[in-house]
Amino acid sequence: MRLEPGDEAPDFTLPDADGNLVSLSSLRGQQVVVYFYPAAMTPGCTKEACDFTASLPDFGKAGMTVLGISPDTPAKLQKFRDKEHLTFPLLSDPDRAVHEAYGAYGEKMNYGKKTMGVIRSTFVVGADGKIENAYYGVKATGHVDRLRKELGV
Repeated sequence: MRLEPGDEAPDFTLPDADGNLVSLSSLRGQQVVVYFYPAAMTPGCTKEACDFTASLPDFGKAGMTVLGISPDTPAKLQKFRDKEHLTFPLLSDPDRAVHEAYGAYGEKMNYGKKTMGVIRSTFVVGADGKIENAYYGVKATGHVDRLRKELGV
């Protein structure tokens, strides 16, 4: 199942890299960029996370919060954050329940083969808790720039 603009964003509460719980509902009233990535400390995921970090001042000026979600443990997320100097919350979804709720886990093509895995995806959740934009199967390189252009950030 894929989410579309206008759909209610599935709420979630997940631990961040320090084990603190972060809930989407606690951010109601502001726009939130929620992006799903396969694995911390891999080249593509590092590129995407660093691009989000570099763009945080612009997202912040636009009143937007950025959250990154992967199946990694909080301990691995902490190492990733510290190594790459990431400055936004990285959330742990080891059972991929939130990934599945957003349609960000499932069958995908990987080097010409069908596999099950994380589908690199980004969602813009409006202040009202509804999906404003849904991007599935994005490429790590260039995605943040494209997102900024489309959102006028």
